[in-house]
Amino acid sequence: MSQDEPRFPRIVEPRALSEHLEAPDLLIIDVPANAQSYQEGHVPGAVLLDYRRLLSGQAPVANDVPDEKALSTLFSELGLTPQTHVIVYDDEGGGWAGRLAWTLTLLGHDQWSYLNGGIHAWRAENLPESRDATMPTPTRYQARIQRPELIIRREELIERLDDPGLVIWDARSPEEYDGVKGNNQRLGHIPGAVNLEWTETMDKSRHLRMRDLSELVTELAALEIDADGEIATHCQSHHRSGLTWMIGYLLGYNIRAYPGSWQEWGNRDDTPIET
Repeated sequence: MSQDEPRFPRIVEPRALSEHLEAPDLLIIDVPANAQSYQEGHVPGAVLLDYRRLLSGQAPVANDVPDEKALSTLFSELGLTPQTHVIVYDDEGGGWAGRLAWTLTLLGHDQWSYLNGGIHAWRAENLPESRDATMPTPTRYQARIQRPELIIRREELIERLDDPGLVIWDARSPEEYDGVKGNNQRLGHIPGAVNLEWTETMDKSRHLRMRDLSELVTELAALEIDADGEIATHCQSHHRSGLTWMIGYLLGYNIRAYPGSWQEWGNRDDTPIET
């Protein structure tokens, strides 16, 4: 990287990004929960990613990580190279953007930044938007899961339910955590899990930007989510917990994600559950 090229921080503010949209080796990926958001306006040059392509879509755990062949196809179509710096963002405060960041990190591609607040913060700054679809230049990207330690599986969670060194961060709503709401065969939470809903990490007064990390550190520490132990995070499908994983990663915590999430745990007969 030359001295003239920007060094993007891990969390990049909209105005700062707007000044470097023409930077070389930059790939901006919009992964909205509502595809209409991209059509209504996106960061100029951003390519659209259908979030469903971050999920395997295969039984028995449809929300698991896609296989390396599918990921190679996806990131080749998006135009990723080993030199690319990726900006991830969405239309909901960081869930799907976080899932994308986690997927990139699994592949050993740690050159990514989160556009703080996504399209909501961008629009609030009255920055230019495009309504024209950006067609990426395809590459031949060979995806390899190089950091499997960022994944935790059901089997390991079951073995470690009594492990004081592991904290399980459930990013679902309190109603889902308490077992009064949900669309699974069984409702409740993983025994011993702590609950902080993903939306509680967003600053709603600042267009869904991430809350100040120094504030979050204190709140998380009260739940024993800190740098001293190991953290596993999940939600219903490792979508909302994309944001909670990203926050833990940004804080330098030893955080892993459970991609099976409650969709797997709550639809089996052999998983212990608390309400």
